[in-house]
Amino acid sequence: MKEVLEQYGDVFENVELKKITSYKIGKIAKYVVMPANIECLVDLIEELKETKMPYLVFGSGSNIIIPDKDYEGVIIKLDNLNKLVIKGNKVVVGSGYYLPKLVKTTVNEGLKGLEWALGIPSSVGGAVVGNAGAYLSCIYDFIETVTYLNDKKQIVTLKKEDIKYSYRHSMFKDNKDYIVLECKLELSKGNYDASMAIIDDRMKRRLESQPLEYPSAGSVFRNPEGNYAGKLIEDLGLKGHIIGGAQISEKHANFIINIGNATGEDIIELINLIKEKVKEVYDIDLILEQEIIKW
Repeated sequence: MKEVLEQYGDVFENVELKKITSYKIGKIAKYVVMPANIECLVDLIEELKETKMPYLVFGSGSNIIIPDKDYEGVIIKLDNLNKLVIKGNKVVVGSGYYLPKLVKTTVNEGLKGLEWALGIPSSVGGAVVGNAGAYLSCIYDFIETVTYLNDKKQIVTLKKEDIKYSYRHSMFKDNKDYIVLECKLELSKGNYDASMAIIDDRMKRRLESQPLEYPSAGSVFRNPEGNYAGKLIEDLGLKGHIIGGAQISEKHANFIINIGNATGEDIIELINLIKEKVKEVYDIDLILEQEIIKW
């Protein structure tokens, strides 16, 4: 099977999933494939469907919770879809491009708008799917178009006004067979020093308030309207609560961290505990920002 997969890009066998998930969880994936380009991605998916080989598309692995067992299929990573074209204040970028790298590149090119995203360890594709955001900004504030592969293997480009999206959500999250390929952003002319001052300030605030020294997947829950998930969890006295190797962070209650050999199941148990307590005390249904993947 490896020889077949190598037609489509870079192939890695028996990959530790801990190395490609930000929670540092999971066991072994039989294959990880990084398609060489969009055409190879389309052909690879057709091959996998024809041979009935299970597959999953990963971004940077930064917003997912996976089970503590081997995956007997193909993990598709889009790292090679890393196109970047900057013309004036317009930026066309591939879904595999790393979002913090994009922030640095655009700032160096004298463009502003994405400073808020430097601390988000996502691929551009993952940011588009989950409508990543911080500090009252989000990726869709800057999107002009999104190009994606649909469930009929057609490459489609949509204008922002034709895309259904909302707070930490988009139509691409609902349609698992849609694969974001690239997007076009419109930024503004900026000043390097001014942008770096914003970045430095935001990163200082992140270091002070978030447990960046531990593996995590960022914010666990969306903030309910008019409230903050972290405050609700903290007020319930759940900071520091541990199940297995997973802990509700003592620094920020809306983070679950891996303090040592946590499993996806440990994390899900903490998530369920939080949801039950918040519902019981506040009658609020917290919405998960992270994605639980099962196999």
